[in-house]
Amino acid sequence: MVDFARDQKELQECNRDFQVSGIKVMPKGEANLAHLLGTIPGPIGTPYEGGTFKIDITLPGATLGPISVLECEDGYPFAPPKMKFATKVWHPNISSQSGAICLDILKDQWSPALTLKTALLSIQALLSAPEPDDPQDAVVAQQYLRDYQTFLGTARYWTEALAMTSSLGVEEKVQKLVEMGFPEDLVRTTLENVGGDENLALEKLCST
Repeated sequence: MVDFARDQKELQECNRDFQVSGIKVMPKGEANLAHLLGTIPGPIGTPYEGGTFKIDITLPGATLGPISVLECEDGYPFAPPKMKFATKVWHPNISSQSGAICLDILKDQWSPALTLKTALLSIQALLSAPEPDDPQDAVVAQQYLRDYQTFLGTARYWTEALAMTSSLGVEEKVQKLVEMGFPEDLVRTTLENVGGDENLALEKLCST
């Protein structure tokens, strides 16, 4: 079963130094510590610099429900967390379609001694050091190997288009949704939980 006490502790420790690391993890819904949303900054000196990337995290060993979490066997931390990019990214080891990540510690090299933050740091390191010979996305890997400059330009374009949200843009979204009659605090929380997607935020606000 999932060790939710450890899970809660990890979230607190990870978020404590957010100002330094830029990495944080939050539950995707209330009373649900088995489905999380991680955030990592794009590494400096890479085409991902300046971007903020959302990582969808599911902890194995739990059945997700709208209100409660039912525990079962062989859960986190003995099994690795299931992680994928919620923000689209152009990278040889990350699917440009599904966000699936090719990383050994999320598979057979996982150890219970590792943490969610360790995994997110490893994903951040993967952004800095792609491994095109062991790709998740063959099309991106071929571009990386055969036309590196085009790869850099494409990866940068995707970062600027999909992973960068100006503070002004966020405030405009907040104002627009507040004017529709939703409480500001709820609007901000919902926008953060969906990675700034205004349409998805509106859908969730209307369903609450």
